Amino acid sequence: MSVYVSRPRTVLGSHKVTTDEIADDIRAHHPDHPRLAAAVRAVQGCGVHTRYFTRPLTAATAADAGVGERARGAFADALDLAQEAAEGALADAGLTAAELGGIVTTHSTGWAVPNLDVQLMTRLGMRPTARALAQTTLACTGGTKSLIRAADMVAARPADPVLVVAAEVISAVYHHSDTGIDAMIYKALFGDSAGAAVVSGEPLGPGFAVEDSHEHVLPDSAHFLSGRITSDGLHFDATKEGRAASRDALPPLLGWLDGRRSDFAVIHPGSPRIIADTAAALELDDHAARHSTDTLTDEGNLGGVSVLRVLERTHDAPPAPGARGSVVAYGPGFATAALHGHWHA
Repeated sequence: MSVYVSRPRTVLGSHKVTTDEIADDIRAHHPDHPRLAAAVRAVQGCGVHTRYFTRPLTAATAADAGVGERARGAFADALDLAQEAAEGALADAGLTAAELGGIVTTHSTGWAVPNLDVQLMTRLGMRPTARALAQTTLACTGGTKSLIRAADMVAARPADPVLVVAAEVISAVYHHSDTGIDAMIYKALFGDSAGAAVVSGEPLGPGFAVEDSHEHVLPDSAHFLSGRITSDGLHFDATKEGRAASRDALPPLLGWLDGRRSDFAVIHPGSPRIIADTAAALELDDHAARHSTDTLTDEGNLGGVSVLRVLERTHDAPPAPGARGSVVAYGPGFATAALHGHWHA
């Protein structure tokens, strides 16, 4: 049985920030850094030219705020973006919120109880009996894992479409106190956004049809990519093993695919290397991975929203009807989440 993903709608933060501006910000705040030149080179070589923040680069919540102010600001901004994306996705799918049987949300960059699921049920006008699932620590696998959870829900109740919403305000992890090279790269790598799509038992237009899913966690990898909370907010950390772990995750991914081909792919744009390695493993060329590369270049790594944005771009230049495809994302753990299916027209 296939379930169907509608055309996603994504919304970016309202403040465009260039890589040159971030390089200048690093120079201004770390003039005596012993590896300043290397940090600037790393920022300029991370593959991102522009990204969008919900607030200006100079705003306190993007630089010097404490954990409480950052969390409140990040969640408030994420909720507004999420509502806009959700309303757009519902309009594109030709549905009202009252017709939804459930909602699955993902958000990792601002602590809140209740989370996006309950907040959006109220804002959108969903019926109170709709099922709700909030996933709050998945980060870059959030969009893919939310599609997986929604597909499972629709498989159990095919008549009930499920709304998937991802929202991340990753500018909340922009810290002047983080001075390592990896931390400098993170200042330039991430962008703020929200994305939404409807998963249904019947197609709501052309798009990706899910046939199978895959989840995998590399053994003993909990420290590879992780979050750390201090008095000034949330920080992301990566070990040497974590930076290369996507290659270790590819053999289990290929084992699950078991020879099933991918004519196209929606690859999480975590870095140029992640895109290139995954595309090569799927026996695809740079052109097939262009939507992921373009997303990284123009908007940055959008965390859990990324695959929804890449899938939205795929709609603009769709594969042939019936083409086989895979959706692949990696995140903290080190975890892999993937979908396989075909393009329905």
